[in-house]
Amino acid sequence: MTTTTSDLPEPRTVRLVDHLAAELARAGVTHMFGVGGANIEDLYDAVHRGGAVRGVVAKHEFSAVTMADGYARTTGRLGVVAATSGGGAMNLVPGLAEAYASRVPVLALVGQPPTGQEGLGAFQDSSGKAGSFDAREVFAPVSRFCARVDDADSFAALLPRAVAAAQADPRGPAVLLLPKDVQQARIRVPARGAAPAPGGPAAASAARLDTAALGAVSDALRRAGRVLVIAGEDVAAADARGDLAELARRLGAWVAVTPDAKDVFDNRDPRFAGVAGVMGHANVADCLRRADLCLLVGTRLPLLARGGLDRALAATDVVCLGPEPPFVAGTALGGNLRDALRAVTARLPSRPRPCPPHAGPLPMPLPGPPVRAGERTVPHAQAVAAVEAALPQDAHVFVDAGNAGASAIHLLPAPRHGRFVVAVGMGGMGYTFGAGIGAALATGRRTYVLAGDGAFFMHGMEVHTAVEYDAPVTFVIFNNNAHAMCAVRERFLQGGVRSDDLFARTDLGAAVAAAFPTLPATGATDAAHLRTALMRSNARGGPAFVAVACDPREIPPFLPFQSFTEATESKEGSDERGVVHVG
Repeated sequence: MTTTTSDLPEPRTVRLVDHLAAELARAGVTHMFGVGGANIEDLYDAVHRGGAVRGVVAKHEFSAVTMADGYARTTGRLGVVAATSGGGAMNLVPGLAEAYASRVPVLALVGQPPTGQEGLGAFQDSSGKAGSFDAREVFAPVSRFCARVDDADSFAALLPRAVAAAQADPRGPAVLLLPKDVQQARIRVPARGAAPAPGGPAAASAARLDTAALGAVSDALRRAGRVLVIAGEDVAAADARGDLAELARRLGAWVAVTPDAKDVFDNRDPRFAGVAGVMGHANVADCLRRADLCLLVGTRLPLLARGGLDRALAATDVVCLGPEPPFVAGTALGGNLRDALRAVTARLPSRPRPCPPHAGPLPMPLPGPPVRAGERTVPHAQAVAAVEAALPQDAHVFVDAGNAGASAIHLLPAPRHGRFVVAVGMGGMGYTFGAGIGAALATGRRTYVLAGDGAFFMHGMEVHTAVEYDAPVTFVIFNNNAHAMCAVRERFLQGGVRSDDLFARTDLGAAVAAAFPTLPATGATDAAHLRTALMRSNARGGPAFVAVACDPREIPPFLPFQSFTEATESKEGSDERGVVHVG
């Protein structure tokens, strides 16, 4: 059958933002997070009218980025954030920096004043003209791709480039700066089917594996008697948990995980050695000393993941699978991680090897806080045990920075069928409030946010967003009325002479309950009360909030603090004890 020109669908004319909203939906995006404003309102209007993408309004642009981040980490899809010009745009930067450092694919759509006003004193002008700063120079260092859409004709080429850059290794943010008049411009869009948008996952192609490197890595693994695998976040990003488990089975390997990757290997498996690095378990260092070879899978092994291990690593052969080279010396096989895992596994004997005995992830011994008469606080270990008892195995867990975060990373097993996310790229306090909401809205699963009161005071008012959208998030706030990690550092490193990181008592449970009458919110002064409150949150839809009273003097399971304690008790200087310095 011959197709004539008259048989072809007629191009249709739509607003650029309507086309953008449709393209996001075609790429598999289901939610767009952000905060509105005059120079981004047309996009919100298009999303609302289109109906395929749900617009979610946050309280702050930083949290809007982390919502997109949490969405991406739990779905494997592109996270999208939208913000207006000026201060709204600038508030995106720290969240994009986290996504950049942690390799999370996020598309930021940033409104700008109309092009005709650039350089003429426009409100919130960041065109780089007539003495204004250039937004491209702000966003470029924290993005894989950044472009200003100067006219509607260039948009058709820039959007797929941005999406492709965000999703290609190394993944990260892409930024499109959208002047208001460009958003409103009408463009001609040819009719087409429902194929994935250009630059999406279907268009991505993995680089071929280097044959020589593949052979060298495979030969080294076959020769090794005892192998310690240290697995990282890229295993989750590549959806390669099953491939990692099969490789460990064939090697008879111990498997440790980096602090941000507890969920990439079953924490209850007999092979599980624990968490590596400064919030980790001594058993990992013991296994490394006994190993003939250390295999890094999906991690470059940054300082947080290798703290306390450098000496043993220097004495052990290291090989690495992952798209980026490691921070330690070794033989590296780059390229797509899942392809690399499968290729290496295929070259190993199919019969599994037994895993050598090991101690397992025993908790770090730490002194408890001094007991004071009349105080009702819950030690971190007891609070984390209560969370473990209540946590559904298909839930997601988002762990914030600080003492509470270190305790959760060290003590709380990851749910078998959910994510366990720690934002260690930038380690910004308050990340989890937005990220947990983004994950919960994207997946519909119960999501636990574990954070301290310091993080809550930064971005905890996103609880309002959870209430507005009925997101199934359980916020667990470890309230020690302090920036306690800072206070511990002051105690050991600065003679304990300051008190500015110790705060007056706050009753967060009562305060949040008063602010949000429909939200189940309470305070817990013992582990049993905490567990009961958490079980109740599991049984209902929507959000819940529990604040548990903790002691700011409690030392968390953080290797530098253990080193300080030992040095103090033995009256030896920190340099003599080989203290691990982080932060």
